[in-house]
Amino acid sequence: YFYPDLPKGYQISQYDLPFCQGGHLDIDVEQPDGETETRRIRLIRVHLEEDAGKNLHDESGRGGETRVDLNRAGTPLLEIVSEPDIRSASEAHRFLEELKLLLVYLDVSDCNMQEGSLRCDANVNLELTNPDGEPVRTPIVEVKNLNSFRGVEAALSHEIARQQREFQECGGVYQDNSKQTRGWDADRGVTFAQRGKEDASDYRYFPDPDLLPVTFSDEYIATQRDGLCEPPSIRRRRFVNEMGLSEYDASVLIDQGLQVADYFETVAQQCGDTKRAANWVSQDVLRTLNERDLNIDQLGIDAAGLATLIGLINDGQLTTRSGREVFAALADGDGGEGTIAERIDHIVDERGLAIVADTGALDSVIDAAIARNQQAAEDFQAGKDAAIGKLIGEVMRETGGADPKTVREALIAKLRP
Repeated sequence: YFYPDLPKGYQISQYDLPFCQGGHLDIDVEQPDGETETRRIRLIRVHLEEDAGKNLHDESGRGGETRVDLNRAGTPLLEIVSEPDIRSASEAHRFLEELKLLLVYLDVSDCNMQEGSLRCDANVNLELTNPDGEPVRTPIVEVKNLNSFRGVEAALSHEIARQQREFQECGGVYQDNSKQTRGWDADRGVTFAQRGKEDASDYRYFPDPDLLPVTFSDEYIATQRDGLCEPPSIRRRRFVNEMGLSEYDASVLIDQGLQVADYFETVAQQCGDTKRAANWVSQDVLRTLNERDLNIDQLGIDAAGLATLIGLINDGQLTTRSGREVFAALADGDGGEGTIAERIDHIVDERGLAIVADTGALDSVIDAAIARNQQAAEDFQAGKDAAIGKLIGEVMRETGGADPKTVREALIAKLRP
């Protein structure tokens, strides 16, 4: 190993005895016609190897120094190698998103690319047809320096176009058909040659006498498999097929991670209204988490509490608007001590948010609103339907908790008997 980023001079890697061989990951890819196609990306192997340090080159072109950060050198790295089944740059992006989601769900890693806990090298070449009608494969290029999934897609799009241009220029006849490593310059949007790509013979593998073989029994593997959570792709499909969510809503909830998906499913089960649960979690809950930079367990209202709140709205005891006020109050820690249900009741009582169920009291408020807004009442009676909005608003402000639908129906009954 002749690079300064691993000073002991050799790299430990599972070569012929990887932990895993084979397998696949299914991804949903949107087609140009808007339809979604499920693509199966096969895996060659999954193996452990020793991570190297990080070379920090002076790329100014002024011949400055290169520094080496050895903090991560020697730590174990899990490498996942896919078969050449990916057909486009966008498909590579989608594959990485789904792979990261699976690894996060399984608690393998937090997969934070900014912190170096997830990295990607992309190998790309094309199969094109030369002027004689014969298929020709362009030399394989490994692209490095990829710091984001968008960067992977941009680099691959550039490299595909570069290889197509090169093929057109040489007519499919390459003087050097060997593999090459190229770096990605995100600022300029181009790849640049780094070095020739070594073949397996260049690595000079040898067994490390200090490392014992690692073996797993079938029983151990079965136990580990039984302890895995439901994969996100299967859970996403279940949210659509069994719970009736749209593809979009299911993806939003699944992509937020295991804790949010669990939270939603508990809310949906306890309140019995899957659609409303999805709306609350994907809108109010996620907005609050993002605005306050919180995790779901720091929200201040657990799944049972949100289910209780949705139940009050469904039962006609709270309006949606009042429910959102209660939700915000709970997130602020209001409602005093006690159970979440007791805190909700306290906030509702303290702020007078309960829907006015006394029709007599509502009638008197409606009569007063009509008396104060004679012109709006006359406009509505004359056929201007939009005029009723002013009257509804007046009644809602006065009561603080009337059901808008009930108010509208009562106004129509009085003004258009």
